[in-house]
Amino acid sequence: MKQAVFLICSQDRKGLLSGISTFFYQQNFNILHCQQYTDNRQNLYFMRVCMDITEMPITRHQLEEMFSEFAAPLKLQYSIHYSDEPQRIAIMVSRTSHCLYDLLMHAQDEKDLPCEIPLIISNHPQLEEVAARFKVPYYCFPVNGNKAAQEEQIIELLHRHHIDLVVLARYMQILSDRFINEFPHKIINIHHAFLPAFQGGNPYLRAWDRGVKMIGATAHYATPELDEGPIIEQDVERITHESEPDDLKRIGKDIERRVLTRAVRAHLEHRIILSGRRTIVFSK
Repeated sequence: MKQAVFLICSQDRKGLLSGISTFFYQQNFNILHCQQYTDNRQNLYFMRVCMDITEMPITRHQLEEMFSEFAAPLKLQYSIHYSDEPQRIAIMVSRTSHCLYDLLMHAQDEKDLPCEIPLIISNHPQLEEVAARFKVPYYCFPVNGNKAAQEEQIIELLHRHHIDLVVLARYMQILSDRFINEFPHKIINIHHAFLPAFQGGNPYLRAWDRGVKMIGATAHYATPELDEGPIIEQDVERITHESEPDDLKRIGKDIERRVLTRAVRAHLEHRIILSGRRTIVFSK
């Protein structure tokens, strides 16, 4: 079944749900899913509408033009996405493979991530065997003291492959503002989420040393403000004093891989609407 997804945002007012639903009914479309949320603090209305377009009564171009005319007087902000136009994602990694394996498994083996993965990019050669196993081209760009030049090579490659989304699957380099601004809200990052925060190398050992009782992970859109981007997905697990540093690392890896994959899935399925520094993430 081919589907079209409309993501809509506007100032909240009476009659929005009725008016939008009536528009699609009048064009003879069958609505499969319709979800909505109202931010009462800011008086904002958010809506996700998924429709069956297997047999379209009009062309996509006509639908887009008609909805544009409908949306203009209501001052609707919206985007339209089609299920038969899969996004192209690039995965960036360093040396650890758990997040990469999970993404490749779901995209290539299970085929339940609606995307194409034309390339994997790394600053180290260690994971080339993983890419070869899944038959995905692997590009290695060591930093070698000139990070700006390395990033320019990567940016050029991403544009050449028409990449829609960049996934940082434990890519252990801080991206420059120049890189991030080249792909606004199209870069998803994953990192451990401890309380308190343990930055830098070997965070699990330092978390164990502090006796943490909970570990987790956060997936978010990358912004120039380090680790301050809009949060897409999070998860945690409780631990006890009996957990050794290796236990924390193992549990942390498992949380990281599933949180990142869930965040990527939400983006690919067009279930996210950005609202300032927040995300509205609809369930499917």
